[in-house]
Amino acid sequence: MDIDPIPPEPDSREDIVSSSFTLEPENAKHVALLCGHLNTHFKLIEDRLRVSISNRGNQIKIGGPAAACESGERLIRKLYVDVTKGIRLSPEAIHLQLQQADLELLKGQEETNESVLIKSIKTKRGTVKPRGHSQISYVKDIQRYDLNFGVGPAGTGKTYLAVACAVQALLDEDVKRILLVRPAVEAGERLGFLPGDLTQKVDPYLRPLYDALYEMLGFETVGKYIERNIIEVAPLAFMRGRTLNNAFIILDEAQNTTREQMKMFLTRLGFGSTAVITGDATQIDLPRGQPSGLVHATQVLDGVDGVSFTWFNKKDVVRHPLVQRVVNAYEEHDAIMGNNAQEQR
Repeated sequence: MDIDPIPPEPDSREDIVSSSFTLEPENAKHVALLCGHLNTHFKLIEDRLRVSISNRGNQIKIGGPAAACESGERLIRKLYVDVTKGIRLSPEAIHLQLQQADLELLKGQEETNESVLIKSIKTKRGTVKPRGHSQISYVKDIQRYDLNFGVGPAGTGKTYLAVACAVQALLDEDVKRILLVRPAVEAGERLGFLPGDLTQKVDPYLRPLYDALYEMLGFETVGKYIERNIIEVAPLAFMRGRTLNNAFIILDEAQNTTREQMKMFLTRLGFGSTAVITGDATQIDLPRGQPSGLVHATQVLDGVDGVSFTWFNKKDVVRHPLVQRVVNAYEEHDAIMGNNAQEQR
């Protein structure tokens, strides 16, 4: 069972404690990197865990609810180990640690935990390591099944991890090419009036996929692969009639497919191929009344052998902390509006 790393708001019934601990080995430079400029790293932890943190050299003092202090100490010790290994900390890295820091992971009690068993995804310019239960399960399923769905809110790493798995499969020669597919809903699937060739017409819609590829392979390599059709971009409307063998296919923003388009895409899968379909069912841009192919597919294919589903939620958001609060706010608003609509009936 997942454990929420965010402790409850302190109240009069909670024990407020204060504890001190020492970071070893003592190194002033490492402590400074841990604290961050003007203690920005500690402030992030304070705000998230609702504790107070102070230090004198490598002597750290932390105060607040008992459970929060325990979590804070484990996190600080872990971050200090990272710093001593030369890992550079940043506000983004701190947020990721806080987001994924369930108690078992920070305590390090289970060395056989999934996060240790799963291999990091190797790319040309480094490795990508999935964080948290949902991301780990997602990557394991992609490596195991030929057809995979990643469904959930923005910022959960669905597309980025899919691209990382595709790059690894290509570099390991498990597939011969990568296909990036996305419905161009904003252009009504009619791309002819846009300037440039097919790739240039579709570029704006595939930009998130390109950004991930550039980060993992470099601009020059991506450019060469595109020229040689090792990496291919294709609007969904142009996939009809094709059979895709020995390929890694990513259908992004799948919530904007129709039922017919989704069925057409799913039947393109050939031998030696892997497909990953990602989308957020709360951000459907189809015309009003048009059912989403992604939502329909999750219902039709539920329980089908060889198909995997990973359901991300707001706790899995790994972007700026504000993104998670935005998701929360919209969920609460939609719930209120839905209740009001039922009452009016």
